Parts: sequence; structure tokens; C-alpha cells
Amino acid sequence: MLTDRARTKHELGARLRQKGVADEIAERVLARFDEVGLIDDEAFAGAWVRSRHRHSGLGRRAIAQELRRKGVAKEIADEALTEVDDGAEAERARELVDRKLRTVTLGGPDERRKVAQRLVGMLARKGYPPGVAYGVVRTALAEHGAEEDELGPPDLD
Repeated sequence: MLTDRARTKHELGARLRQKGVADEIAERVLARFDEVGLIDDEAFAGAWVRSRHRHSGLGRRAIAQELRRKGVAKEIADEALTEVDDGAEAERARELVDRKLRTVTLGGPDERRKVAQRLVGMLARKGYPPGVAYGVVRTALAEHGAEEDELGPPDLD
């Protein structure tokens, strides 16, 4: 498992239990792996945050959820997530929206509203907060000819 990619202590422990390794032996093995640097949850969390934000376009909320599923402690996850600040999150959300807008034809106000709803939904599924998602979509559509009041009130927090 360690040759494919970095793993958390939790992931390795679960795999050892699945293979029938006694808990006390698994604990000793995991302690030794930690001691020699084969597992490092802090380094794993940092690399995971960078990778999932940059390559998958996920927001902090979605990445935090993934880290919890992988058994990373909340404190370690919170520290790793500080690498993605509000500005970086908004910038990545805008890149995702711009990429989607290249494949969409924006007609009248009704069509723009539908596109806006889809884009906000896409960002929400990727873990972006509502205020960031709505603000980024609103700005992007305004640059593509949408009227200021067409998409509703400017603040959604």
C-alpha cells in the first residue's frame, strides 16, 4: 500500500485489521512505520490538500471531509487546510467557472439564470461556500453580458 501513494495511519491500520493482523501487532507495526517516517499524517494532509485543490478543484469543505474519511485528526486537517486561503479558493472557483463557460452558449436572462444555478451547484458540490460560489458566478456572468440585478441580490452569505 505504501508503494502506490502516501497513506494515513488510519488507512494502514484498517488494512491490517482487514488482513487479520492482531491489534497489538498492528499497533507496533504502525508505531514503527511512524518512527522511521514511512507514515506521516501531517505530510499526507498537506500533500492531499494541495493535490485535491489544484487538480480536482475542490474547496476546503470537501477536502476537509475527505481527510476525515481518511482518518486524519481534525487538528492536522485544519492546519493543512490553512494552505488554501479565501483568495486561493475564490481564484480556483473562478477558473472552474470560466472553464465551464467556454462550453455554454449564454442567450437571454432565463438561460443565464439556469447557467448560473448550474454553476453555483457545481461549486457547492465541490465544497465551495455559498458566498464564494455565488459571487464568482455573478462576476463571471456579468462579464458575459448579464445585467447586475438579473441574478438576484449581490450578497449571499
